[in-house]
Amino acid sequence: MQGKKPNQFNIRVYGLFVNEKKEVLLADEERFGMRMTKFPGGGLRFGEGTIECLKREALEEFGQEIEVIEHFYTTDFFQRARFYDDHQLISIYYLARFTEPERFRISKLPFDFKDTKKEILSFRYKKIADMADDELSFPVDQYVLKKLKSRIKNHR
Repeated sequence: MQGKKPNQFNIRVYGLFVNEKKEVLLADEERFGMRMTKFPGGGLRFGEGTIECLKREALEEFGQEIEVIEHFYTTDFFQRARFYDDHQLISIYYLARFTEPERFRISKLPFDFKDTKKEILSFRYKKIADMADDELSFPVDQYVLKKLKSRIKNHR
């Protein structure tokens, strides 16, 4: 390990929203001067459970409620946080679905930030089988995409 020794945890919770076309919802975002593509979700707050976190993030990002279907994956290897050198990243992924049809803007283009309000954030679906691992910006998301591809392939 280079840099400072990690002494804190950064816990992130993400939703895998897979539609009937076997497409997964992606979040394109610009933060810290970097454009990134990731799964929707965000940081766990102290005193919050992981499912509660994902439901809160969904209300913040989509403006609507979700249902968590099942736990999909939790990081089981060391990953240093990208933006905080002294933090170890723990990412938790759940399969989830919207309780009503999506009411938020879904683009067909990556980084389609027109009509965004406070954040530079946009959403789009992409066919899982057609995705390259490096389309996702972060190593754990790339690992989860491989697992998701395998699961989709084995459940035809």
